[in-house]
Amino acid sequence: MLTRTFESTETWADHLARLWVEQLQAQPDIRICLAAGNTPVPVCEAMVRACRAGEASFGKATIFALDEYGELAPDDAGRCANMIRRCLLNHVDLPAENFYELATEAENIDQVCADYDGAIGEGFDLAILGIGLNGHLGMNEPGTSAESTTHRVELHPASIQSAAGYMDGREPPRWGITVGIKHLLEAKEVWLLATGEAKAKIVAQMVQGQHTTDIPASLLNNHSECTLFMDKEASAML
Repeated sequence: MLTRTFESTETWADHLARLWVEQLQAQPDIRICLAAGNTPVPVCEAMVRACRAGEASFGKATIFALDEYGELAPDDAGRCANMIRRCLLNHVDLPAENFYELATEAENIDQVCADYDGAIGEGFDLAILGIGLNGHLGMNEPGTSAESTTHRVELHPASIQSAAGYMDGREPPRWGITVGIKHLLEAKEVWLLATGEAKAKIVAQMVQGQHTTDIPASLLNNHSECTLFMDKEASAML
């Protein structure tokens, strides 16, 4: 895993957006797995500006949501897919049929997972991920097998607490569906994003500790094309 540190979140986001523009220019039909949440928002906003300036197009790209909360209606603002829509998809030219999301409201969750694996097919060209405070990747919580594919998961208490931040005071979801670690490790390229002092401890554990399923993100240390992009605060304990 390569590491890159930037003095500010603004320069961090601008650099990542520039790399993303270059990826789209080099491979217009790129297949991307994209995390939701707060961390990618500045990058997505910079990408929207780039698209509006004519520097990039998502017209031939495909985007897969990394994960999705259970217990939420399809139009709930707290759903991961809707976060991705608000910060990126509503403002760029990605065809609606080229966005894949996880239907946690479906009756047959096993079929949802199998269908998602089928859509992923030969895999992702690029996975843009965050790291959870407990080291999770997507909703792949500590202890998840490195061979896991798309699956239903019971959320760790730390993940439930994080989810509460998207619920506007409502009871947070306690389960979800996530793309498995196997798919993420098999992506041709991975960008792992970390910002803020709250992530400094887990970032240090991930980079400097053992590569273990107890910290799922640490498994990316073995990925030949993974880069950890941090702001100064997230890298403070390295």
